[in-house]
Amino acid sequence: MTWKRVATAAVLIPLVVALVTKAPTSWVALGMTLVIVLALFEFFALGEAIGHRGYRLWTAACACLLVFAQYAAAMTERHSLGAGWSLDRLAGRWPVPAPELADVLFVFLLGMAVAALATRRPLVEALPAAGISSSALLLLALPLSYAVRLHGVSQAGPFLLLFALVITWIGDTAAYFVGRAVGRHPLAPHLSPKKTWEGSLASFAGALLAGLAFRYRVNMEVGHLLGMAAGGNLAGQVGDLLESAYKRSAGVKDSGALLPGHGGVLDRIDALVLALPVVWYYWLWIYSPRA
Repeated sequence: MTWKRVATAAVLIPLVVALVTKAPTSWVALGMTLVIVLALFEFFALGEAIGHRGYRLWTAACACLLVFAQYAAAMTERHSLGAGWSLDRLAGRWPVPAPELADVLFVFLLGMAVAALATRRPLVEALPAAGISSSALLLLALPLSYAVRLHGVSQAGPFLLLFALVITWIGDTAAYFVGRAVGRHPLAPHLSPKKTWEGSLASFAGALLAGLAFRYRVNMEVGHLLGMAAGGNLAGQVGDLLESAYKRSAGVKDSGALLPGHGGVLDRIDALVLALPVVWYYWLWIYSPRA
């Protein structure tokens, strides 16, 4: 299992790093759209394991619209600063007003109402379908879409997104190997019996060290780098446990089998679900006023 885990990471990580650091935000948006849709379908499979069938296609369509809204917002901000690639500069001048996040949520609500009233499903499924669909959009697609907002926020955006990814990867790796080697005290045995306090502390320390490594890439004070790394790591660990709760509820070990050694896409990105928006809001609320 370990060699499969390492081999999969060795293939995927260079591809992701190249996309984040070399490609325009439009490409990152397309990549995140694919990842989010795959994760959504795994989430819906967890729901179906306990008899909750969601509105898959409508939720996936609104998830794509969420990514577009984040992309449009990032490009509008970047255009106002006079920065960005040619395609992304063009995106800063939309011929019609681009949707905002609140607009997408309202469209989603309208579609859910139509689906609930027009469906031929038994009425007993109306509430579970609305619940699992709304959960998929709000607990998964929305937070993951902040990867696009991070990447496009400024010229430092690609390194900010890479920062969020690296502290998560390093934290996960440290927790996995330290937990296996010396882990003795369970962190949350009712959710994930193999997670330990030793692994959690190793994850936190690894994220701080990874954050320090970015002081030459991101023009931020060391204190802010450490604060962002700490917040992102803690949020990521909570996201990991949250996905474990979903899987426990569904009675499955993994969300899927697409990634050898890791399980499904959702298993691989669960920590990012909360880490990405925390890094974004740290940048927006805490660091940006000082910039």
